[in-house]
Amino acid sequence: MTQSEWMSVVAAGVLVMTRLSGLLVFAPVLSSSAIAPRIKAGLVFAMTLLMAASARDAKGAIADITVTTVLSELAVGLVFGLSLSMLNEMVLFAGTMLSMSFSFSLANLMDPMYHEETSVLTQLLNWMTTLILLGAGLHRTLIGAVMRSFRAVPLGTFFMTARSAGAMVHLASGIFLAGVQLASPVIAAALTVEVAIALIGRLAPQLSSTVLSVPFKTIASYVVLIGSLAIWPAFLEGRFDALLDTAGKVLLGQA
Repeated sequence: MTQSEWMSVVAAGVLVMTRLSGLLVFAPVLSSSAIAPRIKAGLVFAMTLLMAASARDAKGAIADITVTTVLSELAVGLVFGLSLSMLNEMVLFAGTMLSMSFSFSLANLMDPMYHEETSVLTQLLNWMTTLILLGAGLHRTLIGAVMRSFRAVPLGTFFMTARSAGAMVHLASGIFLAGVQLASPVIAAALTVEVAIALIGRLAPQLSSTVLSVPFKTIASYVVLIGSLAIWPAFLEGRFDALLDTAGKVLLGQA
């Protein structure tokens, strides 16, 4: 291999590493602060060694380190990472709403991933989401999608347009709807208990409806949450696939 070919491979490796950086910063599971930085660095380096040669040989690839190509690869990584980070934000929003239904809104813990206070229930839901993603093998699906992206979007050829940016903003707006859908069974149960206790309080004023509402609402919310956990894997897998498909459409200019 000549010196120019070696330089081309090294340049391709740097661009591949730049694309992968977005995943390690934002993507679910891979972005967790529980993973030591040296392990993340080793993972990126190993993936770069495996992908650099095929990425350089892809049709239309620009294996040259310039400001344009570096920004292009950084944008691709951010599209992948930010799109999939919506899944964490959706669970965070759902956990916040569920905490109010459980009357746990003031019971907070320091979240080691985001370095901020979150409710106890949100922490539990984050752990469950991580287990579901790992159990379903979606982290392998993500890595496979990134590998295929070097053929669909060759190195140094992606440009972020106003249409792509608008699609990302629209994607972020779906967090609230998905969070409400995830938390809706428990919210409906808690609201039903609130209405029932309010009617009882009207019929029997001597009963303290305020004292009764909190334990009954918490118990009902627990029962409904445990019953709804059966649909969580399918729901999260569906959202993960939808976010990944949307990221692909943004990169291909179809969104």
